[in-house]
Amino acid sequence: MLLSALLEEEFARLQKRNPRGVSRIELSIQELLRQIAAERFSLKRMCQAIDPEAEQVHMLYSSMDETTQQAFGSMLAMLDKMEQKCGLQAAKNQELAQALLDQSSSLLNFMHKEIQPKKRDAYSARGRFVGAGSSQATILRGRL
Repeated sequence: MLLSALLEEEFARLQKRNPRGVSRIELSIQELLRQIAAERFSLKRMCQAIDPEAEQVHMLYSSMDETTQQAFGSMLAMLDKMEQKCGLQAAKNQELAQALLDQSSSLLNFMHKEIQPKKRDAYSARGRFVGAGSSQATILRGRL
């Protein structure tokens, strides 16, 4: 549930175009994912301590009574639902972040294209006049 809340907060900050806020939330999300991975590994070890052949939690159903199975099943269903919700939200966040990156890149390319001189008749970096591909002499007129 915390991961879902963090992903929704990240999406809101992406919509507001708040890069510092997004990076702070992203660090929290990464740390939470590390903790979740460690907890899953620990849970898997506990399951194998109960039944050496149980690689997943649902394999322990046979060793539970009926009321425990129902409670356990509802918790697993809730976890699965939250995992699906988090996956969808993460996909939305990634799509929005990619769209913002593409938009920024396009704008930057447009700005670079606009500031480049349209005419090729210009001065070089060494201060010499460079004509439009002709090696013939060119007369310059101007005032200081």
